[in-house]
Amino acid sequence: MYTNVKAFKSKLVLFSRQMSNKSFAHFPTLAVQKEAARCAKKYCKSLDDLHREFCRRFCDFEKIEKSLQLVSWPLSQDPESALQELQLELIDLQSDSVSKQKFKSLKLNDFYASLNETTFPNLRRTAQKMLVLFGSTYVCEQTFSVMKINKAHHRSKLTDQHLRSVLRIATTKLTPDFDALAKKGDQQHCSH
Repeated sequence: MYTNVKAFKSKLVLFSRQMSNKSFAHFPTLAVQKEAARCAKKYCKSLDDLHREFCRRFCDFEKIEKSLQLVSWPLSQDPESALQELQLELIDLQSDSVSKQKFKSLKLNDFYASLNETTFPNLRRTAQKMLVLFGSTYVCEQTFSVMKINKAHHRSKLTDQHLRSVLRIATTKLTPDFDALAKKGDQQHCSH
């Protein structure tokens, strides 16, 4: 996610610079419009405003960029530029051919989970902090979307308890055992 945001911000700078020179190479539909050159300044301002807004919204990433890079590419990081508590672990990791192979073959979260907890405690903890940022953001957005869909104005009779239940079902990875639930239901007898 971070690399996509960073790339998009760079593209906005490129687009704005080219737009100010009335170059529409990345906007072929705009290039064929008669008023494109006349409105270039307005489009350039819109691109600059969008870039500023992205910078404002994602300014926190700049504070953790070194940690993100370290977690994403631990084998190519300079140990001296890392935090002191990570330096020795980083050297051990970069010197271990088995770890290098695991890094190439596993997904990032699986790679860090495979590291020995006693040998690499600080590296694992740093990776967990960085990797959980994006997973938790996704879960929050997913939950909000489910809530918004279910709490629409035409479903105004949903209580908070109903909504809690809907959110729990929508966000859980548990699969109910329908056969066991059906058997349990058969065992209950209603009195007349």
